[in-house]
Amino acid sequence: MKEWLDSIRKPNKDIKISKKIIYSLLILLLGIILGVFSKWLDNLSINDEIWWQHILGILDLRNVFSYVGIWIFLAITISVFSKTPLRAGLNVFLFFVGMTVSYHLYTIMFSGFNPKSYMVIWYGITAITPILAFICWYAKGNNKISIIISSVILAVMLKESFSVGIWYFYFKSTIDTLLFLGTMTVLYTKPKNSVYSLLFAVILVIVYSLRLYI
Repeated sequence: MKEWLDSIRKPNKDIKISKKIIYSLLILLLGIILGVFSKWLDNLSINDEIWWQHILGILDLRNVFSYVGIWIFLAITISVFSKTPLRAGLNVFLFFVGMTVSYHLYTIMFSGFNPKSYMVIWYGITAITPILAFICWYAKGNNKISIIISSVILAVMLKESFSVGIWYFYFKSTIDTLLFLGTMTVLYTKPKNSVYSLLFAVILVIVYSLRLYI
């Protein structure tokens, strides 16, 4: 099994333990910061007369962090740029632990309520992120398995970023489009692989859409 997985993408284990710890702690910290920041934005009443709040309103960050696509994009980025698939699983898990726990605690402490049912969903997602990140790490390889994994990821992002059906294709927003293009950039290995991945992703989305007509 190890040889087969290495043939898809070979792990880079040439990294000191101290750096592994530092990198993972920084990713955990990033998750905590984004969890607090996203909830802080939820609670913020934008006053256009205050310059920095006016900028936040223009950027529409409150809605940006409510998109599932941005969390998928961040998870994919952390995963594929980790040195090994095991570290990908650990790093993505730490990121989501930091994000969900800090978001939950901030809501309880500063918003005055406990969104239990909502957070159960996110804790459930967090629990399976190590497995998903382990698999996604191999999307950055250079063979057919990598193309298949990339296609599935891009298919998910297509559904999140655009309104797609058998006979229609609509842009949702600039941010959604940028998230999709960013995901393609992160997964890029070779032009041919990217073309195949995108083509298969479109096919997967069309097949998924066909279920509505069957």
